[in-house]
Amino acid sequence: MGDLTKDINSKFDNNRIKALLNILYTANWITSYQNEFFKDFGISPQQYNILRILRGADQPLKVQTIKDRMLERSPNATRLMDKLCSKNYIERLPSEDDRRVVKIVITDAGKRLLASIPNNLNKDLLKNLSEEEAEQLSDLLDKMR
Repeated sequence: MGDLTKDINSKFDNNRIKALLNILYTANWITSYQNEFFKDFGISPQQYNILRILRGADQPLKVQTIKDRMLERSPNATRLMDKLCSKNYIERLPSEDDRRVVKIVITDAGKRLLASIPNNLNKDLLKNLSEEEAEQLSDLLDKMR
């Protein structure tokens, strides 16, 4: 089991500072894990998030709506969508009424890609937590925000 004090060879002034640094350290650990996982599928975790948002939508979505729903707010969401579009995983649909508005829809290729990615991709990240501990952690993170 990890120990932040040992992992970064540091001591902390108090437990609040240690908790905050532990959250940041753990977030980076999760990001590294997910980046490595998605490498085999040729997409990033943020692109996966965009595809899941579009798959769950019952209609094409505006770019801003997708940005608002993303777990990790990304200033380069448009560039991420450009890459997905070039891989034929999403399609841009220009509005007939307003040429400034573009809506995005997932393609069949995008749906096939999502179907090929295991649903339990994050299970190893949480393997050391019981269901009750995971609930407690989630509640504490909600409380922090």
